[in-house]
Amino acid sequence: MSIKLSILILHGIGNQDETYADDFMKALRSHFAKNIASFHPVPDSQVEMVPVYWGSVFNEREEELWAKVNQQKTLNYAFLRQFVIRFFGDAIAYQPSPVSFPHLNPNYERVHEAVAAGMHKLKEKTGDVSPLTVVSHSLGTVIASNYFYDLQYLQEKISDRINQLKSDNPLENGETLTNFYTLGTPMPLWTLRYNDFDKPIDVPSPQLKTHFPSLSGEWVNYYDQDDVIAFPLKSLNEEYSRSVNKDIEVSSGNIFTSWSPFAHIYYFKTNKIIKDIALSLSKQWKKINCVM
Repeated sequence: MSIKLSILILHGIGNQDETYADDFMKALRSHFAKNIASFHPVPDSQVEMVPVYWGSVFNEREEELWAKVNQQKTLNYAFLRQFVIRFFGDAIAYQPSPVSFPHLNPNYERVHEAVAAGMHKLKEKTGDVSPLTVVSHSLGTVIASNYFYDLQYLQEKISDRINQLKSDNPLENGETLTNFYTLGTPMPLWTLRYNDFDKPIDVPSPQLKTHFPSLSGEWVNYYDQDDVIAFPLKSLNEEYSRSVNKDIEVSSGNIFTSWSPFAHIYYFKTNKIIKDIALSLSKQWKKINCVM
């Protein structure tokens, strides 16, 4: 029996709904299946994906806030103001508490509960031991990084509720984390909270070789030069330089948006990103299923 791959997807800022990753998952599955079509009779069955919808934690309250501050409907730049509320509202509300006071922000825990629930869903689909890939966008990259940082370094910060949601197995414990793809990340802004810009998570997980000796994994960061929210990561410090395999510049969006800051919302539709990830996943699937 072949080993399936697990993919966890996290959206970014904006008024998202539960269908946000549908097109991305369809395209990624299609390219992946083509790459392994000659090695498996049902190639599209060899990858399982779960999108995490963490925006539900904040969406209703942000809509209520906008209604309250815009009662006169006279504010200029309404669209940009709503964008600011979505981005800074999500970011401020999610902000993790200091290590010494880990449970003072229920929003942080509620968002991470959504991630834990997604991880548990993946485990139900692929089993306890499956190579894990995380594809995250915008603020979702920060959320994913924090979630796995807590698993790797700060397990005492993980709430009882999250421990109840997750089972004790290699996948849900983050031991099989293989790939981390960050799209349009504002992560460098969060590192300002720490001396020397903090340290990144380990990608792949230090325990990966125990479960899959042939896998090496990768952290690839994609950014568009016109996206003012997105930044390279390797230049932050030596630890990021070692952990992040590549910073790759892409053109996100179409002819009307790729030259502007609105490029930020189109990474999940960027063909280069989808094809790159599909190719890496197909090579890894072949390695663990002994067809290379």
